Formats: sequence, C-alpha cells, structure tokens
Amino acid sequence: MGKIVQAAKITHVPSIWMSHTMPKYKGIRQSAIDGYARLRQDAIDRGVETFIVFDTHWITNQGFHLNTKEHHKGRFISHELPHMLADMEFDYRGDHELGETILDVLRERGERALGHSHPDMGMEYGTLLPMHFINDGVNARVLPVAVNQFSSIAENRAWGEAIAEGIRRSDRNVSILASGSLSHDFTPNERSVDGLNAVNGEFNRQMDMRVLELWQQGRFEEFLEMLPDYAKKCTGECAMNDTALLFGALGWGSYKGEIDIYTPYFGSSGTGQANVSFSV
Repeated sequence: MGKIVQAAKITHVPSIWMSHTMPKYKGIRQSAIDGYARLRQDAIDRGVETFIVFDTHWITNQGFHLNTKEHHKGRFISHELPHMLADMEFDYRGDHELGETILDVLRERGERALGHSHPDMGMEYGTLLPMHFINDGVNARVLPVAVNQFSSIAENRAWGEAIAEGIRRSDRNVSILASGSLSHDFTPNERSVDGLNAVNGEFNRQMDMRVLELWQQGRFEEFLEMLPDYAKKCTGECAMNDTALLFGALGWGSYKGEIDIYTPYFGSSGTGQANVSFSV
C-alpha cells in the first residue's frame, strides 16, 4: 500500500533562481534554498519515490488535471518573468501509473478529471523551480497537478482526499508539495524593483504571520475555517487552492500533525513566502 511520507507548503518565487544564478543577487534567497535542502534530505531519508506538486502556475479553468507524461525533459524560461527565470534545464521521470490510479479514484467519485500525456505538455515553474533543488539526488518521479482558479475550497478538499486515496491504492512513497505563496498581492509595477524583498501591505504580513502561528499551535481547524476569507482578502495565489489540496490530502480538520518552518517567512515582490514541513 502506498503512503504519503512527506508533505509541505513551499515557495517557488523566481528570485530564488536569481539568487542561485545571478552574481548581483547572490544569496538573497539563501534561506529558501536552505529550506529546499532540508526538504531534499527528508525526501532521501523517507524514501520518496514520487513528488506530487500542486502547482499554482499550472492554472486551469475547468475540471481537474494531471500531467501524466512518462518523462519530462526540456529547457524552461518564464513567460511571466523572463528576466528573473530562464535557462533552467530539467529532466525527470514522470509517474503515469500513479496518475492513472488517482484519476480512477476521482472519476469513481464523479469528478471531471483528466490526465495528459501529450508529448508537447510542458511544466511550469511552480514545479520546476522547487524540483531543481529538492529532487536533486533524490531522482524521484514527478507528477504535476494543475490548480483550478475557479474551483472552490470544498472542491479542492475533495480532490485532495481523492489524491490521498489514489496514493493508498498505489505502491509508492509519495511527497505532496503545495507550491504557492501565502499572501499574494504583487507590488505595483512602478514600485516593483523596490519591492523585491517586501510584502505588499502590513495587513497581508500580519495575516501571514498569524497563519504560521496557528499552524505552529496545531490550530488547523481554525485555519481551515478562515481559509476562504484569507484567500480572498490576501489575494491568494490561485485562490490558495494548493493549500486546500494539501489539507484535503492530509485529512482536513482531522489532521493533528505538527509543522516545522524550514524557511522563515520572507517577502518577495509583494508576496509572503515560506517553506513549511507538515509531519505525516
């Protein structure tokens, strides 16, 4: 029987790539890279065989979608921020088998779920950037999951539950990663350069810090009660549905685990970011 052996809420801001590749910005996101390193070591220690990434940059408008290609290979440049993230080569095994098992569960439950193995199906940097660091040396399969921008928190809870059941029906040790920000209110363009290392608005910063505090205190039911308002009022990235998927897979309000903040909270281009491990 398969199982979830790792779970995390992770950042994917392109300034991490700048920190990694551009001398001018060397080290500005070292704390994020260090957090990735801890996740990488956890993945090795726990025998992760597949990374499932809830990717808020693979944005869909209808239904639920998995990238079920057998092999992901290419060279990536961000169309959104090409000056920040370019020339990223990738080469990962996919997990068609696990993807199809998850799709079976979703369809049994009446969900509109599709898998895509078309050779031209690409990957987004919500998956690629963290995988560049976390999967280095792990060499696990990668199964990207799209995030539907028009779906509800309730739908994503149900989809997360179905993903967990699909994992149980498999023979895989799986890591589930919610790749997206906390608050996500970008700094206006005229101030964007100055906002590289800032959160846009004290309200958003305070809300993010409160969420991390609730998680540290194990008050997950309270957090889930406020999640729809949090996503709306703090401009959640893809409506924070990656977070809903994560908690759905972990058991929603019945989750009683603990968190470990691997990357302390930081601001990036107006958004709030962290790497947070959830015990499983």
